[in-house]
Amino acid sequence: MMHKIMFSAGEVSGDMHGANLAAALKKMEPGIKMFGLGGAMMRREGVDLVADMAQYSVMGFYEVLLNVGRLLKLRSKMIRFMKTEKPDILVLIDYPDFNWRLAPAARKLNIPVFSYIPPSAWAWRKGRAKNVAKIANKIAAIFPFETDAYEAAGADIQFVGNPLLDTVKAAMNSSEAYEYFSLDSKKIHILLLPGSRKQEIEMILPVMLQAACLFKEKHSETEFHIAVAQGIDEEHLRDMAGKYGLILKFHRDRLYDLMGNCDVAFATSGTVVLEAAMMGLPSVVLYRMSKLTYCIAKLFVDVEFFSLPNILAQKKIIPELLQDNVTPENIVIAADSIMQNGREKNEAVLKSIKRKLGIPGVADRTAGLIIETADKFSSAGSVCQNE
Repeated sequence: MMHKIMFSAGEVSGDMHGANLAAALKKMEPGIKMFGLGGAMMRREGVDLVADMAQYSVMGFYEVLLNVGRLLKLRSKMIRFMKTEKPDILVLIDYPDFNWRLAPAARKLNIPVFSYIPPSAWAWRKGRAKNVAKIANKIAAIFPFETDAYEAAGADIQFVGNPLLDTVKAAMNSSEAYEYFSLDSKKIHILLLPGSRKQEIEMILPVMLQAACLFKEKHSETEFHIAVAQGIDEEHLRDMAGKYGLILKFHRDRLYDLMGNCDVAFATSGTVVLEAAMMGLPSVVLYRMSKLTYCIAKLFVDVEFFSLPNILAQKKIIPELLQDNVTPENIVIAADSIMQNGREKNEAVLKSIKRKLGIPGVADRTAGLIIETADKFSSAGSVCQNE
């Protein structure tokens, strides 16, 4: 039996994880048919795009409301494809504000729902795990702390390990990296990681740039680097940096090698903070959102930390600055504190969290679960909602 897999991934990280899954599925079944919402990386691995995710990447309660019309049209388009193509399974990759409005439609069409990187029920006070458990036929978790809340809600969930274990690794030794990036060993190297969403960049990059100017005043022998995410206009970033008279080196490739040879990152909270930590690079983690989104989030989200390295360590191993605390002065103070610890101590602390992420081979294991789940419900002939 040749399987038909439908994906829904709406962010850069989801596109990467979807591409890895697609590659693993092709190895298992060379003629497999794959289609859905995704990006350039998924397309390269043979996924036929129903829609390009670059047009739909939004975050936050208020921001989703502003884009609700476009997202409803996208949902309708995806449902039409489900009805026409009749996939054996719908694979949701993160992107919860959209995906969990699409999932019930799949269930009504008797299509099983596979959740890869489920909503963060562990951080939410009420209901989220139960709502997802009613819809998802199988959940593949990428963090060990995700399983308890879902198991308590009656979900079929399995910790498969973190997919970053298969991708976050250096391609060059330190000498090769210094030559490739033209790094000066006598200088401090600061890496700016402003995020992959335009909305985040507009809110956080200006304060990063102001902090870089302040840091440069204190530490004249500093070079600044900035990572340019897929789908982000580099010229726009250059224009933003130019307003502050700051010289930056812009990078689009070999970012893990760059991470492994910088001293500190100023980073927008997200997966990239964990990627940096896995490469031994400590971050000053920053997060800002609209005031309305922040007020709503405070009502529902109950977490001690918001950056993944701290959550995994269950203690603050890197500094976090949230909302009004995201100021140039606070960023510089936090960066100086990191510098005082020394590179070797920072690396040892950060790399210790990798042990909590499972073992490599995550995409292959997850692809196997996808096929297994599709076959299970195909033979059963029903995907009735979980009780």
